[in-house]
Amino acid sequence: MGTVFSFDVRTFGAADEQRVRAGLTAALAGLHHVDEVFSTYRAQSQISRLGRGEIALEDCDADVTEVLRHCAVEERLSEGYFTTRYGGGLDPTGLVKGWAVERAVRMLASSGAAAVCLNGGGDIQLHGGPWRVGISDPLGPGGLVAVVEAHRTLAVATSGPAERGCHIVDPGTGRPPKGAVASLTVVCPGLTQADARATAAYAMGERARDWLEGLPDTEGFAVTTDGAIWQTSGFARHLAAAPLRPDGKAA
Repeated sequence: MGTVFSFDVRTFGAADEQRVRAGLTAALAGLHHVDEVFSTYRAQSQISRLGRGEIALEDCDADVTEVLRHCAVEERLSEGYFTTRYGGGLDPTGLVKGWAVERAVRMLASSGAAAVCLNGGGDIQLHGGPWRVGISDPLGPGGLVAVVEAHRTLAVATSGPAERGCHIVDPGTGRPPKGAVASLTVVCPGLTQADARATAAYAMGERARDWLEGLPDTEGFAVTTDGAIWQTSGFARHLAAAPLRPDGKAA
């Protein structure tokens, strides 16, 4: 998927290690399969061929139907700010990585892992715990603006231009969103939703906070381009006791 994946897996003891290792092997195979099926950089991947109209949806792997169903839900919830069809192609990559990571973690959990942290290109699915996940400071490389603490299943996804430049636009205008933030982090139980909602919220710009407030089991945290911080009303319950920016700016 063009990015780095890292696993942190804890077991209950040596007796469970062999079963968990088998789960890890299966999870890795699943991630490679997802890349083969969904990569928009592979001309012969199923998603590329489906987008060009060379095959029908019923000819594709069942995973394609499942991912596109999730995409349709997120597109409706976001009023089109999340979309697989911007520019006329078919591109579900704003959701598929999160979906693949979440599924891999479920595989490891079902194999007997006591706790799992799977980081796919900076977007993270957690199982068990305790875990602490730092939110990078987009305006101060190497620093953190907050730390999320989890003792159960939780996902953390961040969108913004800090790592890859401006790659998310308002699909209605084709331009960077008004009131753009430097980074926007979404926390919710599953990375399938967190990944897509972080993308949509960033594309919304100034509308993002109100939209996130209206979603169940979803919280948001943002750093604006002038260094201020805002968060949704329920985000504080996910925060660990950690310092924010040295200037102390907060909404």
